[in-house]
Parts: sequence; C-alpha cells; structure tokens
Amino acid sequence: MRLVVALTGATGAALGIRLLETLGELGMETHLILSEWARATIKIETDATVAEVRALATHSYSARDLAASISSGSFRTDGMVVCPCSMKTLSAIRIGFSDNLITRAADVTLKERRKLILVTREAPLSEIHLENMHYLARAGAVIFPPTVAYYGRPSSIDEVTDYVVGRVIDQLGIEHSMIDRWKDDQRPGPDRDAANRQADESTPPLTVVRRAK
Repeated sequence: MRLVVALTGATGAALGIRLLETLGELGMETHLILSEWARATIKIETDATVAEVRALATHSYSARDLAASISSGSFRTDGMVVCPCSMKTLSAIRIGFSDNLITRAADVTLKERRKLILVTREAPLSEIHLENMHYLARAGAVIFPPTVAYYGRPSSIDEVTDYVVGRVIDQLGIEHSMIDRWKDDQRPGPDRDAANRQADESTPPLTVVRRAK
C-alpha cells in the first residue's frame, strides 16, 4: 500500500511520528511532507530530529515542492493522512487553495476519490472550524479528532498515542495489533446480564396521563 503522510504545525507531532513508525513496521510505502511549522513543532514537542522523522518515510518531500510526483493525480496512491492537521491546513483544503504540497496532495486525493483522513487538532472549535469540517466530510474526507477511549485505561502518553494512531490505521483498512479492542463480553463492572436484569426489574412501569376533555 502506498500512502501520503503529512505533518502540519498543529500540536501532536508525536501522533504523526508514531504513524510513520507503525506504517513502516507494517511494510507500507510512505510519502512524507513536513510543513515549515511541523519541523518547529517536532523540535518543541519531541526528542526526535527532523532528519530522524524524514528517515522513517520511504520518500520525503519539501512542502514547497509542487513538482513532486504526489502532486499529480496520475501518481497513484491508496490515500493520505494529515496528522496532525491544523485549522489553517483544514481551511485551505476546504477551498482548494493548493499553495503547498500538503494542500495540493490533499486536493488530488479528494478529486481522485481516494481516502483522505484529517486528524484535526483544535479545541474548542469555532463555527468556522465546524463548518470547514462539515464541508470536507460531505466532500468525502474523514474528520478524525484524536480522541481517547478510556475503557482501555491508558496509563501513559505512549498508550494514548498508540490508541489514536491505531484507530487512524483502522480507517485505512490495514490490519494491526496496536490497541485493545472492545469485546462484547467485556464486563467493567458486575456481571452484565445480571446487571441488565436488575435494571429492568427496578424500572417503574410507565404511567400514561390522559388529558381531561
């Protein structure tokens, strides 16, 4: 599988780095784009160097290289992940403003009807952010805020990161074993069937009050 991975300047560089590591371990061909501010965020938030992050990918490009192969729809890929995705990049993709390789590759991914996953990082969200997300979701993109499932009881940032990255990889249809998945027989509390029966028995009957004519 051939995938484009882009990192922007939004907080969450560790998510993009872990995604690259995992896709490499799974034998995927990756084409990496780093924005100017992604390079700065990597230095601020992680112990990795930009060179080390680039080395995780099969191919790496400057965000200014609009002549790169991935800027053309004739270069076939299986999808693209922007992780993390800043609100600036989100808005540029929404209006088709392809002024750098990240937004151009995303534009190509949408027009070729390939999977585009945007790991959006912002909180709280303004009406403008929500409108941009809504528009892109209708255009076919997957809007993927990096939320955490607490039923797995994560005990470290690494576990939280792995969960988010694992769920992103799920969207690509790639098999992996990064996360503990919810099972139908999971019982975080008392026996589920017994608890359900007790709840049913304790529910008062519904009383219908009729209006007087």
